[in-house]
Amino acid sequence: MIAVVYSGSKSAFWKISNEGKTIAECTIPGINPRFNDQKHILYLLNKNIVLINHAEKIKKIFVFAAGASSNVAQASLAETLGKFFKNAKIKVEDDIYGASIAACYNQKGIVGILGSGANCAYFDGKKPEKNNFGLGYILGDEGSANYLGKILLKSYLEEKVPQDLRKQFEEKYNVDRAIILEKIYRKPNAQNYLCSFLDFYIENRTNKYIEQLIDLAFEKYFNTYLIPTTHEHPNEEVHFVGLVAGTFQDRLRLVAKKHDINIITITKEPIYNLLNYYSN
Repeated sequence: MIAVVYSGSKSAFWKISNEGKTIAECTIPGINPRFNDQKHILYLLNKNIVLINHAEKIKKIFVFAAGASSNVAQASLAETLGKFFKNAKIKVEDDIYGASIAACYNQKGIVGILGSGANCAYFDGKKPEKNNFGLGYILGDEGSANYLGKILLKSYLEEKVPQDLRKQFEEKYNVDRAIILEKIYRKPNAQNYLCSFLDFYIENRTNKYIEQLIDLAFEKYFNTYLIPTTHEHPNEEVHFVGLVAGTFQDRLRLVAKKHDINIITITKEPIYNLLNYYSN
């Protein structure tokens, strides 16, 4: 029995398979080793009945997690998971590795992540090329769910959001300046708070102002991540992975077209491809 895990900072998706057949699945809060200590991760695992019921029977776990880019972070997360899955051999890689496998399998290509966070890398068919993009939700993640939340809140606080949309926003979230600043600067898990506003984008995806914010975020992503990578690796196929890429792929393809970039595939939920890859 094996388990495959794909985790952003907001959510961790689990699939459990036996002899190539999916027998269980669940979603828990993200297990980013950069933000979550061992005690917190074990607390999350011990709250989930699916994981509790299968913990002893799982023999291999393949984990792809945001924040697990260093050997130290990978070893730390593997050690933590090993305390819960006592009979399992655990392999931990970062999320861009998982996204690359999900998008390309064993083929070469450029892979972009647009989910709760953002990243991009050239994949040589075996491993992603190292880069300097993974700066997190404060210094980076342009184009991601938390970045979309950031620019929406900033526009709201600067009173740039059109009045009808502003009223709808206030009714849905019951926010004001003091509440927002408290959540961002004083409360824990600011990145998850920023990501929570993705629902507002989805509900208003045809609103012209919302479209402008999405396009602005994607332009920032292309200029920060994708275009420099395509310059280093010209003529390589481009793939995207993640909830934001999959949800707003019409806007993403429009921005790509402006830059003469053809997106080959967009995989909204990479966990399915990863399970297929490691089950066979």
